[in-house]
Amino acid sequence: MKDHKIGFVGLGRMGSNMARCLKDKGYTVSAVYDIDSELAKDLANEVNAIAYDQLAQVTANADIILTVVTNDAAMDAIFFGDDNLLTEAAGTTFINCATLTPSLHVQLESAAKEHGANCLEACMASSIPQARNGELFLMIGGDEALFNQHKPLLDDMSKALHYVGPSGKASEVKALVNMVMNINTAALAEGLGIGDALGLDLKMLCDIFSQTGANSRVLETDAEDMILRDHECYFSAEHAAKDSAIALKLAAAQGIDAPLAQATFDQYAKLTDLGKGELDKSGVAELTFKGRNN
Repeated sequence: MKDHKIGFVGLGRMGSNMARCLKDKGYTVSAVYDIDSELAKDLANEVNAIAYDQLAQVTANADIILTVVTNDAAMDAIFFGDDNLLTEAAGTTFINCATLTPSLHVQLESAAKEHGANCLEACMASSIPQARNGELFLMIGGDEALFNQHKPLLDDMSKALHYVGPSGKASEVKALVNMVMNINTAALAEGLGIGDALGLDLKMLCDIFSQTGANSRVLETDAEDMILRDHECYFSAEHAAKDSAIALKLAAAQGIDAPLAQATFDQYAKLTDLGKGELDKSGVAELTFKGRNN
């Protein structure tokens, strides 16, 4: 794998740190692209790559391309726009890391095959430090033989690696992971907000939560940030709304009501509508603590 040229499209918090990680592990990061050209140039200088201003140039100068973009619309643009990654893509493998509607991953796999290329979906349940340190939690969908072929690279990016099934299945799992995480986060924000209004010692409350059925992973990661109003972004409120919406569509397609997911989506959508979508998901506490959401 380390003799392959690696390209990156989408150089935000996750993509840029994944590129740094692979560079540190001895991979050749040959080509990078972002709609923010200055960001791309800065990272290119850092990892000894070339920042291209056309997507087709990335394909021409990389064997494996990791895409880390924000949503379905961005993914559609980079694969099916006038300038796109599928131009002269024969022999290229695309590893798509965004949380997308599952059907889009299936569409991408089909389109890649028509151009003689391959796709894997590599859904991430991790944040910035894990991207930088090669400790991602990865859920992989696509052809199993293709997964096994690229497993050495995926191992170098992760500390937990799961092959889930055919294309689209990893994003289904990821949507449910984020749905439950978002529900837990919104519930914690309500509990702490009510506790604060009652005049309870929130440190004591968190300690009791941690030893009872109220315990959760988000209690460890988000409680202090909610209390201190420290919402430096690791996973944005806007992305929380997007991912809960994907899960709701999956539920609706199966005829399943998901009232908790709906209520959580409504909270994150409200936060986004208030212009606070770039806050970390812990920012949902701004809606539940008295005096914060005026």
